[in-house]
Amino acid sequence: MEKIKVNSSPPFSFNEENLLEAKRILAMYPEDRSKSALLRLLHIAQKQNNGFCSVGVMDYIADFLKIKPIEVYEVATFYTMYHLKPLGKHVFEFCQTATCATVGVEKIIDYTCNKLGIGIGETTHDGLFSIKTVECLGACGYAPMMQLGEDYVEHLTESKIDELIQNLRNQENG
Repeated sequence: MEKIKVNSSPPFSFNEENLLEAKRILAMYPEDRSKSALLRLLHIAQKQNNGFCSVGVMDYIADFLKIKPIEVYEVATFYTMYHLKPLGKHVFEFCQTATCATVGVEKIIDYTCNKLGIGIGETTHDGLFSIKTVECLGACGYAPMMQLGEDYVEHLTESKIDELIQNLRNQENG
């Protein structure tokens, strides 16, 4: 579990559009069940905060929901979809559980790390790519696989990784 530095990040607040959405979501739950909106609000805040949930973000969400900050920290550190530090623009989240491991995801992860010159949990110097390992993504029939943003990339091979990296680099260079 990643350690959180308390009071180590600048203050955060929802922009006008996200505040309206957060209030709409919160209104879906009984007043004494505001914590039920936590996951959705963390997603909104993470997206607004350049893709990660800083301590300032988590403290803001706790205050917004009128819950203790530790309740937000527990959720943000448990789920791999929340990033506690800045990551690259494109995050390769490799499934590392049984089925993917059986069909060679470790080899694909090693290949990707070598190709990008970074390790698991690191970001390339240009800020484009990060690599993470995550628990089951629920797509065992497509193993080995990873999540890239909201998309699944399935039946991974070294050539698929090469093509994917090249396509993402080309998108960045317009």
